[in-house]
Amino acid sequence: MSELSKIQTVGQSTAIMNRRSLSSSADGILQAKQIIANRGWTQEDLANEVGLSSRQSIWKFLTGRPVKRQIFQEICFKLQLNWEEIANLSEDEYPIQTTEVTTENLGIESWVSMMRIQGRDYIKMQCNTLQSSFYLTQPSLNDIYVGANLLTQLSHQRWLEVSDFQNPDTNLRGFSLTEIQAQGVTGVDLVGKYNKLMILGQPGAGKTTFLKHLALQCSQGKYRRDVIPCFIELRSWLMETEHETANLWEYFHHQAKKCGLSSEQAIMLLQEGKGLFLLDGLDEVEQEEREILAKTISQFTQVYHKNQFIITSRPAAQLFHFQGFTYVEMAAFNRHQIEAFARQWFVATAKNKKEGKIKAQQFIEELEKSENQPLLELGITPILLNLMCSVFQERSSFPRKRAKLYQAGLDILLQRWDQARGIARDSLYKDLPVLDKIKLLCQIAAQTFEAKLFFFEVDYVLRIIENYLVNTLKLELDVETLWSTSESILNCLQLQHGLLIERAKNIYSFSHLTFQEYFTARKIVSSDLKTLENELDNLGTHIFDPRWQEVILLTASMLPKADFLLQSIKNQIDALVREDLNLQKFLIVLDDKVKSLQLNYQQAAVRAFYFTLFFHRDLNLAIALDIQFGTMNNLSRELQLDATLARCLMDSIALVKNPDIKKFINLYFSLALQDKFQLDPKFNEAFKQVKSQLPPLENETEVNLDWWKNNGKKWVDNFRDLLINYRHIGHDWQLTLEQEKRWQNYYNANLFLVECLQGDCQTNDQVKQAILSEILLK
Repeated sequence: MSELSKIQTVGQSTAIMNRRSLSSSADGILQAKQIIANRGWTQEDLANEVGLSSRQSIWKFLTGRPVKRQIFQEICFKLQLNWEEIANLSEDEYPIQTTEVTTENLGIESWVSMMRIQGRDYIKMQCNTLQSSFYLTQPSLNDIYVGANLLTQLSHQRWLEVSDFQNPDTNLRGFSLTEIQAQGVTGVDLVGKYNKLMILGQPGAGKTTFLKHLALQCSQGKYRRDVIPCFIELRSWLMETEHETANLWEYFHHQAKKCGLSSEQAIMLLQEGKGLFLLDGLDEVEQEEREILAKTISQFTQVYHKNQFIITSRPAAQLFHFQGFTYVEMAAFNRHQIEAFARQWFVATAKNKKEGKIKAQQFIEELEKSENQPLLELGITPILLNLMCSVFQERSSFPRKRAKLYQAGLDILLQRWDQARGIARDSLYKDLPVLDKIKLLCQIAAQTFEAKLFFFEVDYVLRIIENYLVNTLKLELDVETLWSTSESILNCLQLQHGLLIERAKNIYSFSHLTFQEYFTARKIVSSDLKTLENELDNLGTHIFDPRWQEVILLTASMLPKADFLLQSIKNQIDALVREDLNLQKFLIVLDDKVKSLQLNYQQAAVRAFYFTLFFHRDLNLAIALDIQFGTMNNLSRELQLDATLARCLMDSIALVKNPDIKKFINLYFSLALQDKFQLDPKFNEAFKQVKSQLPPLENETEVNLDWWKNNGKKWVDNFRDLLINYRHIGHDWQLTLEQEKRWQNYYNANLFLVECLQGDCQTNDQVKQAILSEILLK
């Protein structure tokens, strides 16, 4: 008899037990969950249908745990499932076989094989289905898993200052919290290096997914084929055992007993280090039980120290120190991981592989657009990246109102992530309604953002919380109680929702800059009617600060009517013009030029075209105002002619500063206007005269270069006069560096205003058209 046959025979002969319960197979669980999702039921709804007083039996049914036979059959009846097809054979239904083979005849390696074979289906059922807080069915873990990275230095233990993270002069939206994220070490490599690991991570960072991946890899023989994987969701385990036998020895002994192994044999396996214990979610265990469980686990790991132990927890909940453990932290996703996850997710959820690849590429391209940088930043957190994929799958685009996507992400972190797993956190903070939690986060975000703080000291945020408790919630507490309550709430903001993160010792920030911006905007929108206009006027003053642009966009999209805010922004832009006489003159010349052309374009778009013609030649504003400017070759000959003349003038100025024969040749060919355009006779005659002043191209190189050194500036002046007199372009405004910056700010603000007007805000159409028609007017 082969070794495997012996193992199977022993398993069959020792599986005879008189239990009156049934458990669901892995396939049965998937079928049941799909039916429940299709019907829009919760576990409580199904319990009511079956006539149960609680959802505990439903939860056991959906997690493959034993359920009383009668209840199991009734659940199947309500779901229209054949109970015989989806039930694992209960142990009293295994065929009885007589054999002289016993487990004593086998060695330790055979015992390991027996337990691995016996537990393989259970591990697959436990670990290949993702825990979801979404309404739609999620793909299996094996289909979408991408490698996780771990940080060997814990963020909250670093002794750093705010200045180490943020330069006081930082004021651009281009700053991203992702810039401070370390890349870390490949998770599987680190697991192979240490026998005892404590993995810390924020909500949705991928801790559970990483453990489930290890369990599946081990079960499938792809990682450590010499050990027995034991994936234990600690909170569910305690619930199932009702805390009476909640220790790892009893758990392992029970698994061994299913294979006919004795207590002595189970001990031998543990003494030889044949267990891989993956203990998930220590933070999810209630506080009063957490310390007891931690001590029990710690004792077990010391007695059976040869086994491998990996525990996960959120950082704020980890107060007990496990001796001999190496503490690491989940790293945020990097760009490569975001793309890999997206490609696998869309392929796994598509009707066919080709369709999935196309959708994934569309997702990545959209995410890489500059206007979607805030969304890209969310993608570093796996649970939020999963949400973004789910949202994109339906429409092949992100919501035009990004605030809706942010709210969906916050809904997961504030409520559904814990609710989906039946976790009830115990603290003062849990008694705060969700709306009060949001108001508090809005207060913290608005105050820190206004102060230009992406990172802030613990004392700073505690004072904000104190102020909220006293002035908003009207709590009457003494100084010590107020301080301790504020600390408790700050701790819970980390532990429960991961919206605030301790980046270094006593240094905090929002988990994503996007959330800080969203809460700041929400604080403004929630102002009462008496103060709302003042808040919007104040917001309008930030139009020239790129750091505030996302807040302005979010505020505009959340307002029932954004007219007042948009007009306030326009007033700020106009005020800048009143401070600059040169800019006023330029806008008058600009308007006169545009009116003289009488082209079939939006006049504001033509003004935008000429505004940048002699600067950075940026067509973004012109295109935003009139899509016809998106293709230069299709523009009118008048516009193409002026664009060519402007380029010639700028090239000739560059030649004067730095004579170069290649530049001269390029200019010479650019000035061949007669070959491309039908010129006005008077302009053509004057142009020929100015052009004739240039030295012949056939001259020696040195002669031409000398000519530019000696006569170049005079020729440029003559050329400029030609453009001013005949084409009304090319004026030399002799701007200082400060004026150049002001003009650029003016242009950028107008571009941003148009983006707001054409974005997702509710506006009166007359107000919108009036503002658009006045873009770049004095």
